[in-house]
Amino acid sequence: MYDVKKAYELAKEYYAQYGIDVDKAIEIADSTPISMHCWQGDDVGGTELNEDKSLTGGIQTTGNYPGKARNGEELRADIDVAMKYIPGALRMNVHANYQEADTYVDRDQIKPEHFQKWVDWAVERGIALDFNPTYFAHPLSTEKGTLSCADEETRKFWVRHGIACRKIGQYFAEKTGKACVINHWTPDGDKEVPFDTLSPRIRLKKSYDEIFAATTDCKDVVDGIESKVFGIGAESYTVGSHEFCMGYVMNAQKDHIIMTLDAGHYHPTQTVSAMLPGIYTFCNNVLLHVTRAVRWDSDHVVGFEDETRAIFEELVRMGKLQDTYIATDFFDASINRICAWVIGLRNTRKAILAALLQPVATQQKLEADGDVSARLAWKEEFKAAPFALVWDYYCATKNAGVGLEWLDEVKKYEQEVLLNR
Repeated sequence: MYDVKKAYELAKEYYAQYGIDVDKAIEIADSTPISMHCWQGDDVGGTELNEDKSLTGGIQTTGNYPGKARNGEELRADIDVAMKYIPGALRMNVHANYQEADTYVDRDQIKPEHFQKWVDWAVERGIALDFNPTYFAHPLSTEKGTLSCADEETRKFWVRHGIACRKIGQYFAEKTGKACVINHWTPDGDKEVPFDTLSPRIRLKKSYDEIFAATTDCKDVVDGIESKVFGIGAESYTVGSHEFCMGYVMNAQKDHIIMTLDAGHYHPTQTVSAMLPGIYTFCNNVLLHVTRAVRWDSDHVVGFEDETRAIFEELVRMGKLQDTYIATDFFDASINRICAWVIGLRNTRKAILAALLQPVATQQKLEADGDVSARLAWKEEFKAAPFALVWDYYCATKNAGVGLEWLDEVKKYEQEVLLNR
């Protein structure tokens, strides 16, 4: 291993000549929370006491890598291993289908006590819990829809589920002492373009209205409304489109209802980095789902790629990094699931730190002065800046593994634990 500290000092000198405080950038990056999603560890299977674990509602994982977590205890143990190698402030994001009741409890009847093991685990580690209603992988999650379903009995069932989830979110906030961020996403849509595209959206709006009206007394809960272009079985029409969700958030005019932007939920020519300034023109907060799409919403492991970097560069330039709730959302069953977590979360944190090491003030001044030639020169110059040396030092100070040091430890855990399941 090379001299990480010496390399860091050289990198500091490089950045200092451009007026960039590296220590300050590390401090901000380290304290920026990322909500780590639990469902990577078991391919979104959940821990409900039902025999059918098949995914429906446009959700699909590919691969059958050995060692998948089979219950909540194994899942949390795997999360603990992954967290060792993910530096910085973390939260834990749980889906409603990860309840742990003694007997099967349907989703409209779930209560805080069914998630007590998650609460105890989070409190012991001093981290916050976030939550998600699970509007998919259920007998009542069909091509007819959930919150937008024309069948009133089915729609009401899912409204009750949303209400229950907000109450659970408040319980999480009470027990952890930190606000709970809840994300609402429905798979409702159609394989072909329906004749009536308005009525389902009116019903979806009605359902959201009923969920929030029934839980006005819930405190310390933030609700993201997530859109999507299409899903499996809903290729031609999505009820919760970007326009619908943005319209609902703007019309609601409530601080706790915000827009969720998922990096994999749009057409390949659309980017979240370009959407953020428009949303922040009218909103104070955004819930960001960091993922990687490959030609469509395939939820690949987050890479340290152009769009991921552009998203955080935009947030830093706007001064909105701390106003954004950051969460990861991917699921890959084709590789070691702990490796997927570590790679994806490290790349997310890496993109945050890289964005904080950009000469923002200088480029803003050059742009204000109309010197677009210099602005471009500065932008291109920093693509070759010694960022990796800063990242390695940061990981070393957090004892999270420099470079690929963490990989041997995860592989050892695979041999000793995962492959024996």
